[in-house]
Amino acid sequence: MLGALAGFVDELRTGGVAVALSEHIDAADALTRVPLDDREVVRATLAATLVKSAGARPGFDRLFDLWFSLAPAPAPARDPAADAPGEDLATRLEAALASGDPAALAEVARLAVARHAGLAALRRPGTGGFQRYQTLHRLDLDATVARLGAALAGGSDGDPGAGDPLARRLAADELAGRAARLRQEVEAEIHRRLVATWGAEAMAEVLRRPLPADVELVHASREELAELRRCLAPLARALAARLARRRRHYRRGRLDVRATVRHSLGTGGVPVEPRFRPARRAKPEIWVVADVSGSVAAFARFTIGLVHAISGQFSSVRSFAFVDGLAEVTRLVEGADDFDGAVRRIDAEAEVVAGSGHSDYGAALGSLWERFGRQLGPRTTVLVLGDARGNYHPARPEALAQVAEAAGHLYWLNPEPRAYWGSGDSVMGDYAPHCDGVFECRNLRQLGHVVEVLA
Repeated sequence: MLGALAGFVDELRTGGVAVALSEHIDAADALTRVPLDDREVVRATLAATLVKSAGARPGFDRLFDLWFSLAPAPAPARDPAADAPGEDLATRLEAALASGDPAALAEVARLAVARHAGLAALRRPGTGGFQRYQTLHRLDLDATVARLGAALAGGSDGDPGAGDPLARRLAADELAGRAARLRQEVEAEIHRRLVATWGAEAMAEVLRRPLPADVELVHASREELAELRRCLAPLARALAARLARRRRHYRRGRLDVRATVRHSLGTGGVPVEPRFRPARRAKPEIWVVADVSGSVAAFARFTIGLVHAISGQFSSVRSFAFVDGLAEVTRLVEGADDFDGAVRRIDAEAEVVAGSGHSDYGAALGSLWERFGRQLGPRTTVLVLGDARGNYHPARPEALAQVAEAAGHLYWLNPEPRAYWGSGDSVMGDYAPHCDGVFECRNLRQLGHVVEVLA
């Protein structure tokens, strides 16, 4: 068990979950105090000792199911379940969905995977995604659910809830939940069989996914973007709390050595009460200038959302969006509870396209200086968000230089890997000399770190 736990902890660390040595020891100690034959108790025990954030829990559960699989032995070459008649399997499926019995759903999943998944044909470890699709497709789950739902909507004379729309809706939701449970059981059964054949280490490498905070914003899928949206608010709250603590620390200012020595004369030269200079750390004014074209739109939206979510840590926040035209969008995003709705308003109302609709950094930076340059000051920090790919339009680095000279600080956040900067139509090299700092900022973890440093 200790060997399995060590491998499990190593895989968690590889996947980005920080597990300290003390937490590893706590987990090993906790396992001596719980029944090891109860798998869900073991899962809860390890989660309580190893997982520190809600965002890491899905990855933990996925790895737990691999490392502590219920099928340690390889499946036989010919599973007798594969010979179950199709009509019998369809009858079992309908009965399991109608009853909602978890054991019956698990048994149907086992029979369906044995009959339809075709795992014996695999020649190397895989995610099992195609096998899952193939199993559910041949099981015709959607059609069965639709048939049961139609029967439920029609009702029967013996059904007291037949004429009650609320009762039918609740029953339909329950049926959908049972179908979702069956899909999960099919996926779990496929993974158990793959682990039995290839081993937990090989399957963990195949199924390894980054934590939500480490997903690249530019390449995130729709599901990953939805998970990132859920992570944004907790990240903003934690970041605001850290910034507030740091600002309270700065209220005392630096140690005033001369005043401390002078005050210590009253205590025999012992500096019992240190004296500090008055704090002069003021909240900065933030200007966010974001490329919202298709290639980097997700990165820009998350960054604007994060900055506005912690706007209380700044004296003010102004946002500008551009493609090949530039518009101030502060009123569209500040105080917005639904940030996705604010983004849609930017797309619909802000005049960010002035010509071809392809990014033109030179035109946007020139417009920023010409229209808003006089409003910049030494307390203004400008954040430019974008990959600096200007589609071979003139870069106009002199416009950025003028903005940098008028502002207190100017930083560039680039969502591309640093190795790509300067390749193709990237003009990052023209802009970097005029910035106080240029940061690779590809995911929420890096974004939160950069904003914390700059604030």
